[in-house]
Amino acid sequence: MTSHGERRETSAAEIVFRGVTKRYPGRRVAAVSDLSLVVPAGEICVLVGPSGGGKTTAMKMVNRLVDMTEGDILIDGQSVRSLNTIELRRQVGYVIQHVGLFPHMSVADNIGTVPRLLGWPKPRIRERVSELIELVGLDPDEHPDAYPAQLSGGQQQRVGLARAMAADPVVMLMDEPFGALDPITRARLQDEFLRLHNELRKTVIFVTHDIDEAIKMGDRIAILREGGALVQYDTPDAILADPVDDFVARFVGADRSLKRLALKRLSEIELAAPNGSEPSGPTVLASTTLRDALALMLGEGSRHLTVIDEGGRPAGQCTVEQLGELLARPVHEHAT
Repeated sequence: MTSHGERRETSAAEIVFRGVTKRYPGRRVAAVSDLSLVVPAGEICVLVGPSGGGKTTAMKMVNRLVDMTEGDILIDGQSVRSLNTIELRRQVGYVIQHVGLFPHMSVADNIGTVPRLLGWPKPRIRERVSELIELVGLDPDEHPDAYPAQLSGGQQQRVGLARAMAADPVVMLMDEPFGALDPITRARLQDEFLRLHNELRKTVIFVTHDIDEAIKMGDRIAILREGGALVQYDTPDAILADPVDDFVARFVGADRSLKRLALKRLSEIELAAPNGSEPSGPTVLASTTLRDALALMLGEGSRHLTVIDEGGRPAGQCTVEQLGELLARPVHEHAT
């Protein structure tokens, strides 16, 4: 079996929405209105907004589960309108909130569904299934022969994720994939998916109604309002630092400065040199987020933290004033 470090590079595709509109007969307000944006290859674009904002409709138009009324969507320069719908859907991974596993099929058979439809040889399917079971953190001895009813919700979601990746798609669509899970399992699977994405670099369109999930998961965030109108499309840091209007400011929340601190870790900032031989303030790992670092300083009544690396060696110091200066800096990198 191919190990994680030896996995081949997988391809990713740029997705372009060009003036995409979806209207349903008899409805006064469009479901999606003149949506134009570019999702760079290998990035996660999160569609977020209130109920009725057209998030899922916009996503489903990528694999033509919903047909657009006007405009076009291009995958690596090719219009989805020009592609056979069955072939298109086999090439696009799709993960939904309630998984949709086939209850009469084993885990291995569920994961191998699309490769079988594509006519892969049985040995290749078995190898791919084994690889994915390990990749998504399932037990390679216990789970291949299990059935969905024998799995927890988190395990079922992992199987759904493996099934979506089975044919090595260049694009993945994820419709509130973790929304039905308890908070602990949800956070664990979010972290697991981000680890996988860092390794595989698929182009992902991710739908959620949760702005905190959007900030955590997205390289870029598209905020839609009722009627599917795009209000702001940018990096999480840029949106939190500079909401385009009151709607976005209310949506991201009054604590957006604290949310910005959660986007960076101590290892990503320039730390002050250690002050003397004695630690100054509580000691934390460099992998700690700036938000957690601030919370620790407030909780301990300290204005300093001593930062250490994974090996326990001093990496520097962080202060409350330094975090305040970071928040005051403008965001220079904005999305296209």
